Amino acid sequence: MASLPLDCSPTFCVSGFWNPFTIFCSRSSRRRHRLHSLGLAAMPEKRPFERLPADVSPINYSLCLKPDLLDFTFEGKLEAAAQVRQATNQIVMNCADIDIITASYAPEGDEEIHATGFNYQNEDEKVTLSFPSTLQTGTGTLKIDFVGELNDKMKGFYRSKYTTPSGEVRYAAVTQFEATDARRAFPCWDEPAIKATFDISLVVPKDRVALSNMNVIDRKPYPDDENLVEVKFARTPVMSTYLVAFVVGEYDFVETRSKDGVCVRVYTPVGKAEQGKFALEVAAKTLPFYKDYFNVPYPLPKIDLIAIADFAAGAMENWGLVTYRETALLIDPKNSCSSSRQWVALVVGHELAHQWFGNLVTMEWWTHLWLNEGFASWIEYLCVDHCFPEYDIWTQFVSADYTRAQELDALDNSHPIEVSVGHPSEVDEIFDAISYSKGASVIRMLHDYIGDKDFKKGMNMYLTKFQQKNAATEDLWESLENASGKPIAAVMNTWTKQMGFPLIYVEAEQVEDDRLLRLSQKKFCASGSYVGEDCPQWMVPITISTSEDPNQAKLKILMDKPEMNVVLKNVKPDQWVKLNLGTVGFYRTQYSSAMLESLLPGIRDLSLPPVDRLGLQNDLFSLARAGIISTVEVLKVMEAFVNEPNYTVWSDLSCNLGILSTLLSHTDFYEEIQEFVKDVFSPIGERLGWDPKPGEGHLDALLRGLVLGKLGKAGHKATLEEARRRFKDHVEGKQILSADLRSPVYLTVLKHGDGTTLDIMLKLHKQADMQEEKNRIERVLGATPLPDLIQKVLTFALSEEVRPQDTVSVIGGVAGGSKHGRKAAWKFIKDNWEELYNRYQGGFLISRLIKLSVEGFAVDKMAGEVKAFFESHPAPSAERTIQQCCENILLNAAWLKRDAESIHQYLLQRKASPPTV
Repeated sequence: MASLPLDCSPTFCVSGFWNPFTIFCSRSSRRRHRLHSLGLAAMPEKRPFERLPADVSPINYSLCLKPDLLDFTFEGKLEAAAQVRQATNQIVMNCADIDIITASYAPEGDEEIHATGFNYQNEDEKVTLSFPSTLQTGTGTLKIDFVGELNDKMKGFYRSKYTTPSGEVRYAAVTQFEATDARRAFPCWDEPAIKATFDISLVVPKDRVALSNMNVIDRKPYPDDENLVEVKFARTPVMSTYLVAFVVGEYDFVETRSKDGVCVRVYTPVGKAEQGKFALEVAAKTLPFYKDYFNVPYPLPKIDLIAIADFAAGAMENWGLVTYRETALLIDPKNSCSSSRQWVALVVGHELAHQWFGNLVTMEWWTHLWLNEGFASWIEYLCVDHCFPEYDIWTQFVSADYTRAQELDALDNSHPIEVSVGHPSEVDEIFDAISYSKGASVIRMLHDYIGDKDFKKGMNMYLTKFQQKNAATEDLWESLENASGKPIAAVMNTWTKQMGFPLIYVEAEQVEDDRLLRLSQKKFCASGSYVGEDCPQWMVPITISTSEDPNQAKLKILMDKPEMNVVLKNVKPDQWVKLNLGTVGFYRTQYSSAMLESLLPGIRDLSLPPVDRLGLQNDLFSLARAGIISTVEVLKVMEAFVNEPNYTVWSDLSCNLGILSTLLSHTDFYEEIQEFVKDVFSPIGERLGWDPKPGEGHLDALLRGLVLGKLGKAGHKATLEEARRRFKDHVEGKQILSADLRSPVYLTVLKHGDGTTLDIMLKLHKQADMQEEKNRIERVLGATPLPDLIQKVLTFALSEEVRPQDTVSVIGGVAGGSKHGRKAAWKFIKDNWEELYNRYQGGFLISRLIKLSVEGFAVDKMAGEVKAFFESHPAPSAERTIQQCCENILLNAAWLKRDAESIHQYLLQRKASPPTV
């Protein structure tokens, strides 16, 4: 499953550094005391949970479903070939929001035994079928007739609203079963390790498209109603219930065959088949890439990719029928921006990787979810780099995944990559940046440590050995260890079984012609230095480069102890030395003053590679957030990026300045930091201009949108005037804005606009035929500055105009738009909590909503207020997120108290005597 991209809104996951020469024990202890006094330091106890008994298990499900797209109900008939392994008089299955009408079990060659009772355990989402006599060991057929509801919760078997080209509102019936919602569509053994084959039939209106995991093998009139047809699909391979899927609705499609002969189709809303061509092209390139990489063929005869109107996640990897949000699949050649193309390519790469890694070989239990998601989140970049080398996608990985994971993982309320999962309510909590982004980052580090050749060999061994079975993390380590001869399990257990990651402190000494490096590692904490008795240790693959060849590792070592001395041979006194070439190792680096001083010119003269410039700046920013160095020192370094040409480096700078701007919105000198932003971004803005130049490509388009948006939001006069002029021409139809310029222009005119501007934006939203354009507008509406307009935007967020999954980004945009917006959004959430919770409970959108809305606060008492609200309004699947948000609020408050005055003085001094470039 692909999670959603998090924009650089105020995600205040504060990262900390340890310095052996500057210990902040007293401050750190005070912060921890404050966490404990608010009850934020530990997660609540887990709910008791038992997995299904192993006495009866399925061999095959024969399932027929008949959805009613007007009454939003469905009828189901299940005939499951089952194996009784231990004599019993009851069968326990998963079942939620389903009413069983009749149930029976017929032992092979014997008479049918009717169940005499159905005991629903709603809390545990189980049902116990009781039988009047003992079911003996052997095989037999379990028959269940049942009814259910096509819900509006975007999980299970649910309804999705769409509008036909003629303007009529209709509904499709679609599925989302991961993690534990197949049980809402049919009674089943809904655990990933309990695999079976599936024979699926759907009874549907004859003018609707019906799809499932496999190809259609029969379509015939339904005897009871001439308007219906029964569509029968081929038997699936052995698979887990969470990967089963079916869709009934109205769709067009485009199709091709991959060079391996697999039929690939992309299903789109009616009339929009053209918008499926880009994803089709990516999918057709991707399937052969993975077949070659894994050296295992794609095991099904077809793969369908389909755009679903109402969809909570980014996409879902159902075997042979991958479901997507419209914005994660559809690309309009004229109206889609460059970032949307890139997003679609990444999500297609992610979901198709799962067809092997997750579907063919499946995790044994949700504890190993990270392996599914972390792996797919890493290899999607490998795939996109293969398809679109011009995207420079691995540099973008560092900004999009690596640094985001480090921000979250530095918190006391982070969690290990591998989390022991019991009750279903706990599963949604770990669909987060640790499972996805940290998981991807440590696999990237592992791939670099092993080397591509041995990594591919180990992957093939793993997939071949466990195909159609289940596996645990240790099984992958064993295969990679056998392939590489390296201590993979020993190294990786230090990364997956304990939370957090190390800070490597390094200082250097010139000894004749050599450079002696002294390295030490200690846990990296957002709350200052680590103060526990037993400091965790990691086995850290470390690469070291020098200015002699900045793109090659001069030395690779495995740091397997707290301290190490390393000698670099033949390094001249004037050469710089840098750790973590390519920002691949999952650690932060803190250099001695002299080493840092020698590295900084490499930013200005671009001799440091882009990904290393990014990593150096990001590490320094995190040092400042933790209070190890002054924020002013980082602002001075940021000014050295005046010659920076790289989009991703600017993107990370922009994110960090956005975080600082949000922090300083709590002060009376917010305007001064906006002046700083204008000074930093205006030279690159002038070089780029507004219109593409000959020879420009994908990354230039991304950079132009980023820079103009940053300057416009900060109130840069020339940018604001030009944005208003172009917006007026766009609205009047004189000159339509290119897709890449729409977001920055919309943001700029709204931020400095009035009620008329907002009304025009809402009108553009209503007229937009494309979900990407609607989302583009929704994400910037929160920039509006006036209190009454902010309320109007919040009301709009819950209206019929906004799809349920997109309400979250509208409210989050308000919270990230201004200090007033943050307060208004929090009040709005409290006032409308019942409706919001009812809409998103038990899914990760509730966590996203809370995170986006409260994390920008920077006052101690707000942490207590947030905690108190959720104690009286529990949200079990978001408990960890709430803890993390409260912790971040306290860290923000500490940062503000510590550095606000010195930042203010620096900005005033800068204004008095501007720096010369």
